[in-house]
Amino acid sequence: MKKNETSRRDFMKISVAGAAVGTLGLLCGREGQAVETGKHQIKIAGYDYDRVRAIMDGQVGIEGTNVSFNVENIYEASRYAFGPERKYEVTEIGLLPFIKRYINEDFRSYTLIPVFISRIFRHRNIFVHVDSGIQKPEDLRGKRVGTPGYGFSANTWIRGFLLDEYGVKADEMKWIETTESSDGAKLSPKLDRYYLPDDFPLVKGPPGVDESELLLSGDCDALITAITPRAFLEGNPKVKQLFPNVRAAEQDYYRKTRLFPIMHAVAIRTDAIKANPWLPKVVFEMYSKAKQKAYASLETTTSLMVTLPWVTQEFEDTRSLMGKNFWPYGVEANRKELELVMRYTHEQGLIKHRLKFEKLFHPSTLKLEENMG
Repeated sequence: MKKNETSRRDFMKISVAGAAVGTLGLLCGREGQAVETGKHQIKIAGYDYDRVRAIMDGQVGIEGTNVSFNVENIYEASRYAFGPERKYEVTEIGLLPFIKRYINEDFRSYTLIPVFISRIFRHRNIFVHVDSGIQKPEDLRGKRVGTPGYGFSANTWIRGFLLDEYGVKADEMKWIETTESSDGAKLSPKLDRYYLPDDFPLVKGPPGVDESELLLSGDCDALITAITPRAFLEGNPKVKQLFPNVRAAEQDYYRKTRLFPIMHAVAIRTDAIKANPWLPKVVFEMYSKAKQKAYASLETTTSLMVTLPWVTQEFEDTRSLMGKNFWPYGVEANRKELELVMRYTHEQGLIKHRLKFEKLFHPSTLKLEENMG
C-alpha cells in the first residue's frame, strides 16, 4: 500500500449519526468547529441548503473521517476549485462551468459525481420592458436581449427551451453582455471565450452599466439572466416577467418534458480519489442520506420544520407532479438532462467540441442509484 493511501476498512463507510456517532467516533461540523485529530479530514464547500444540513450538523457522515462543511457561495467555491489552491476535497461546482473547463481547457483537478445539488426551473428568469411589445416567447425574435453573462448556466437552459419549445433560435436575438451585475457580482472585464460564428449577434454593453439599468434605459428590450434584476426586485412598473404565471409555465414544462434543469453538481478532488478510489461512492451516499432527511423535514406534520404555513401541502403537490424522489441523484435518473446539457453547450457555442457526458463523471459512479428505503 502506498504511503498516502489508507485501507477501505479504516476509512470509508457511510453512517447515520445520532447514537451511532458516539460509537463510530465520527465528528462533523461547520468550518472552525473543533474536530478530533488523528482521523482523515474531508473538507466540503457549498451552500447551506436544507438538503446538506444533515452533513453540516453531523447527522450523516463518513466512518473514520472528520467531515467539515464550509459554507461558500458558488463564486468562492469556483475560485478555489478552478484556481491553484484547491483547498476542498469535495465541492459544489457549476455544472456548465465545469463542462467548459473540462472540454476547453483540459481541466482535470476535480471529478464529478452525480449529485445534482442545485436545480431550478428557469422560466422565471426572462424579464421584459413593458413597452417592448414582447408578450410571448416568439416575440423575442429580433429583440435586444441583455445579460450579465451569455454563458451562464441559467441562460443556456433558457436558450435551450426557447428553441425546443418555441422555435426561437439564439441567433435570432441580439445579445448584449453587460459589464456590471445588479446583484454586485464581479464580472470578467472581457467577453468569455465562445465558439460562435463570426457574425453571431453578441456585443459588449456600455461600461459601468448593469443589466437592470440597461433594460430601464431602453437600451435593451428583455433580459435573460440568472440574476433577478434590481429593478424587478424593487417593483419598478416598467419591468415584468415574460411568463405572467411562472409556476404554471414551469409545471407545464415539466409535465411535457420531464426535465428538472441542473445548475450545480458535486465534485471531488481527483488526487483524493486516486488515493482513495472508494471515495466517490461514499460521498454520493452521504449526500443522498442528507437529502432524505430534508424530505423528512418537509413531510412531517407534527410541527413545521420550514417557515411556511402550507409547506406540507406544497411538498405533497410536488410529489404528486414529480414523484417521490423529485430531486434525484444518479446518472440514469438524470440522463435526459445531462444529454441536453451537452447538446446545449455545444450548439450554443460554449464548448469547442461535443463530448459524451459520461466522461465527466468518475466511472465508479455511473451506475450508482439511491436507496430511498
